[in-house]
Parts: sequence; structure tokens; C-alpha cells
Amino acid sequence: MGLRFYNTLTQQVEDFHPQHDQEVRMYTCGPTVYNFVHIGNLRTFTFQDILRRWLQARGYKLNHVMNITDVDDKILRNAAKEGKSLKDYTEPYTEAFLEDTGKLRLQRPEKMVKATEHINEMVQAIETLDQKGFTYTSEGSTYYRISKFPSYGKLSHLDFSGMKDGARVDNDEYDKDSARDFVLWKARKDNETFWWDTSIGAGRPGWHIECSVMAMKYLGETLDIHAGGIDLTFPHHENEIAQSEAITGKPFAKYWLHSEHLNIDMQKMSKSLNNFYTLRDLVGMGYTADQLRYLLASVPYRKKLNFTLDGLVAAKSSIQRLRDYKLRLDTGKFPAGSSDELATRTAKAKDQFDESLDDDLNTAEALAAIFEYVRETNILMDSGGFPAGNAAAAQELLARFDTVFDVLKPDAREGGISDAEIDAQIAARAAAKKAKNFAEADRIRKDLAAAGIVLEDTKEGVRWKRK
Repeated sequence: MGLRFYNTLTQQVEDFHPQHDQEVRMYTCGPTVYNFVHIGNLRTFTFQDILRRWLQARGYKLNHVMNITDVDDKILRNAAKEGKSLKDYTEPYTEAFLEDTGKLRLQRPEKMVKATEHINEMVQAIETLDQKGFTYTSEGSTYYRISKFPSYGKLSHLDFSGMKDGARVDNDEYDKDSARDFVLWKARKDNETFWWDTSIGAGRPGWHIECSVMAMKYLGETLDIHAGGIDLTFPHHENEIAQSEAITGKPFAKYWLHSEHLNIDMQKMSKSLNNFYTLRDLVGMGYTADQLRYLLASVPYRKKLNFTLDGLVAAKSSIQRLRDYKLRLDTGKFPAGSSDELATRTAKAKDQFDESLDDDLNTAEALAAIFEYVRETNILMDSGGFPAGNAAAAQELLARFDTVFDVLKPDAREGGISDAEIDAQIAARAAAKKAKNFAEADRIRKDLAAAGIVLEDTKEGVRWKRK
């Protein structure tokens, strides 16, 4: 049937057809760098990574832009409180975001752009909106008049017919059920530390205009995909549409994809409930980034994800099962020949995997297809019914799985023992056993175990895996 996505704009699953042949122009909302990102944020970023990877697997070339919001209410307030420049305040959190997403193996977008580096373009966009009659000023600030945009609400599908004309809001974020004229440019107040001197006055941009400007600068007037968390649908994305389409007169994005919320033990994540986690918190508790990646990716993005620590334990078990299977494929000694029936089964598993991800990134069904194949072929291996000639196709299936889920390779451990060192130690242990120096062989096994390496003596030889 081909690749298809649920489009928030139309509330329908639609076949995906980018505007420029095999190029996908995609904009995704990045972090607001006033703190470390939490696992709810990382759920959205992991969804965006799965989306990227599957588009690439289907032969598309990505032109993906992600913003770094390094100016907004919280950032300005916190930086001023700490007596830091904007750069000094936001840079550590930007680096932490890149470090955390790197540990989660999230691919870098083709461009990552900072709001503070595009102030001039934002001013120009606001001037264009003013010339077209979409703005008004009040106490030096410039506002977008949403009554001038009749289709306002078409993304969030909320009814704004009873809204009060002229009600306005200065905050970057506001109530989800309140449609108000939103600020494009905030006039400088006497007590404010950070501001820009521009042709529309001294002040700073509102949050919403930032994304419109950066998206269109790098991707053109109409994007193929705009993606983010469901909480951004209104007001942020709704306001992006209003601004962008008022400037260009063209659709801002063809496909809008939104990931659902993450709850903790069936509750909203909250510092007051002491259930607020970052990746750093979880690593400090002994969990790994690949466990979190697997768990976040395992639930389809449009379903709410209930995060539990038990879920991380289950993720570890699932990952290990896949790694053990790969180890068996790579090192096992199978009977000669090949099986047409098994080749057909492998091809079917690949088709099931592909069709599941084509179906609006149904990661749960994709995983089910792989695990059912692993279960069936493990049974065949146990009974001697898996011929050597079928191993390559099974390895290719696992490789295709891992181009998207990326959990088969163990996390790199700083200062940990390398694969080459492990192989050398195993060879030394084999030599010790051959020389009947069993004490030395036991010492090597214990040293490897202390380094997190488990040895398995099988009739095919020694296999090893990391804990």
C-alpha cells in the first residue's frame, strides 16, 4: 500500500507523497534549552528519529531542520536570575541535549538552528505581516490578530467561534482552550536584561514566530512534514500556520505528525510527585540508554506511553534476546544446504516488518514480526532445521530491523573492554585450557565477568556477550 501517515490537519491516514520526488523537507520542534530534557521530551525526539530512519530506509533523502529555542520567557528569566548571558546560560543545556540524544542514538538533523541567530529574519517576517494587515501594536509590542485569519483552528480542530475579539496574551505558552491574539514582538520592559534593538523597536521575538521563520528560511514556503509533541498542536503549531500562511498565501505544511504524551506509572510526570526522570537520572539508577530507546520506540507514537521502571527491565530482556539471536546467527554452525520454505518465511517477516512501519510507523507490529520470526527460527536451530544457506537472509532481516531501532550493538562504555580485547582474552583462555592450566582459564573468565562479559561454552565454540 505504500508509506502512509496520520495527518493531524486532516484527521486521516494519508498516503505520503513529498513535493520534490525523493526529497523530504521536514521540520521538527527541538528543545527549549532552559534545563535538561526529560524522558517525555525524549519520547518525541525518539519518534522523530524512527520517522527519519524509516523515510531513509524507504529511499528518501532527508532535508531535516530542527530548532533550538534559546530565547523565551523561562530562559530570559532564569539567565537574568543567575546573572549569565543568554549564551552562557543556554550552551550547557544545548550540549547536554546533544549528549543525551547521542546516547539514545538519535540521528542529527541536517540542520540544527538557533532562534537567537535569526532575529533579523523574524523582524522582517513581522514587518511583512504588518504590511498585509495581520498585526497591531499595543504598548510597543506587536500582536497577531487571529480574526484576520478565518481558518484559525484548522489544525487543532477546536471551535473558536465564541472567542473575544482583541483579547491578547503576552506569554509564550497559554491555556489550551483559550484563543487569543498572540505576541509576535515583545517590547522591552525597563527591568529586562535581554533585548534586541530593531526597526520594530527594542525587545525580543515571541516563541511562535521563531519556528515559522526558521522553517521557511531553510525548507521553503511549504514543508512536507512538520512534527512534534501533541502538546504543541495548540497554540504553537496553530500559530505557526497562521503566521506562515498569512505571509505566503500557501499551505505551511502538507503533513502534520504529533506524538502522544508519556505518563509515569499512569500519572502525569511531575517534580512534585517525584516521578520526573531525565536520561541522566535513569543511567544513575543503573539503566542504559538503549533500554530507554527500546522502550520509547516500542509503543506507536500516536498512543500514550505508560513509562515504568519495570518496562525498562523488560526492554533489557527484549534487547538481550535479540542480541543473543544475532550472536547465534553470526557464530553458530548450521547444517549445509538451504531451505526454500525458510527463505519464504524470512521474506514474509521482512514484508510484515516493512508493512507495519509503512502503516503510520506501527512499531509494535514491526517488533512483533521480528520476535515471532526469532522464536520460530530459534526452534529450527535447536532441532537442526536451520540450514547455513539461510543465515545470510536472516542476518539481513536483523540488519534492516536495526537500521530503524538501533539496539543490537551494546552501549559503548567509557573505559570498557573492547571487542578485540575480549577476543584476545578468549584466545588466551583457550590456550590455558589446552595447556591444562585451569586456574589461569578460570581467572580469565572471572576477570571478563567482572568487566561485564559473559562467556558461553557451546559445542560450536565460545560465545560471549555483554551484560
